[in-house]
Amino acid sequence: MSLRIDRLLYKKEKSLWTRIYLFPLFLLSIPYRWAVQVRVFFYEAGLSKTRHLPCPVISVGNITVGGTGKTPLVMLLARGLKERGITISILSRGYMRKQSSDSLVSDGQNVFLSTEAAGDEPYLMANALKGVPILVGKDRFINGQMALERFGVRGLLLDDGYQHLQLHRDLNILLIDSNVGFGGDHLLPRGVLREPLSHLRRADLLVLTKVEEPRTSLPLERRLHEIHRQARVFHSHYEPIALVNPRGEREDLQVLRGKKVLALSGIANPDYFSFLLKRCGMEIGREAIFPDHHFYTKQDLASIEEKGKGMDRVVTTEKDMLKLQRLSIAHLPIQALRVEMKIWEEEEFFKRIMQLFAGKEEEKG
Repeated sequence: MSLRIDRLLYKKEKSLWTRIYLFPLFLLSIPYRWAVQVRVFFYEAGLSKTRHLPCPVISVGNITVGGTGKTPLVMLLARGLKERGITISILSRGYMRKQSSDSLVSDGQNVFLSTEAAGDEPYLMANALKGVPILVGKDRFINGQMALERFGVRGLLLDDGYQHLQLHRDLNILLIDSNVGFGGDHLLPRGVLREPLSHLRRADLLVLTKVEEPRTSLPLERRLHEIHRQARVFHSHYEPIALVNPRGEREDLQVLRGKKVLALSGIANPDYFSFLLKRCGMEIGREAIFPDHHFYTKQDLASIEEKGKGMDRVVTTEKDMLKLQRLSIAHLPIQALRVEMKIWEEEEFFKRIMQLFAGKEEEKG
């Protein structure tokens, strides 16, 4: 039921029945708005303390609930900065991880925590990013100090950090799903906004995701500029690059062209995942959709096996594949679709990022 309501809230145009159905949630969104605005005011007025770390801190976040591509962009930044000679560490909250006193997910070479203890996104990043230490926990200031002292990194990336006002950031990157925008512009729980749209002004860079062609997002860009005239808008899309089996072996996308597959996902936007599979030439025979951040059980696996009958292959996301590997899936004809985020204006984007590091070094000099 929660997943169906989530999809309902994301719709821009809502019927009269839907508006009536969601009216009680609208009433609840009023005190939520007040609470958010008071919290932000306290930080902006200096009544709540914001702590500083002695290195560039870049936040990647969003203003809506659900998957806008925060983790893929953090991974893109980590790889891009590493290629440019900048050592960084990633600090994540570790959403929905099991309680653990351990904060070090990876030292850049070894992964120390399970997906349950780390949270699925940090665990995915730890397996994908070599040479990038990853830490999880609510206190990102303490974890940032640990990263600086133990690994000597030059910068820090906050995964899902837009609302983490306790830590000063030198650059705020805000992601917006170009297919969804802001739903119906309502705050939680009536809509999908975490904060009022006026809070977009805290962002330094805006990145529109799922943009297959930059000019198609012009109406949304015009609206963004009405709210935040100074922000630079970039465009990104997802590029499928390979299929990966549970052993980590890659296979060309062409092998499933024209094949009937079961699209399996436990993510915020399963429709877009199915869209990517179709774009790769696969035929969606059935879908097995689970809630975002879902931890799979043996019962789930039995259901997946049943739905997969008659399919040429089960195709899932890399995040879901890692969680499924807790179970016995060697018998299952399953592969993950590996995708990477690409920024259309990548050279200009990283030029802006590198200016941050150059500026910090000049200050120290």
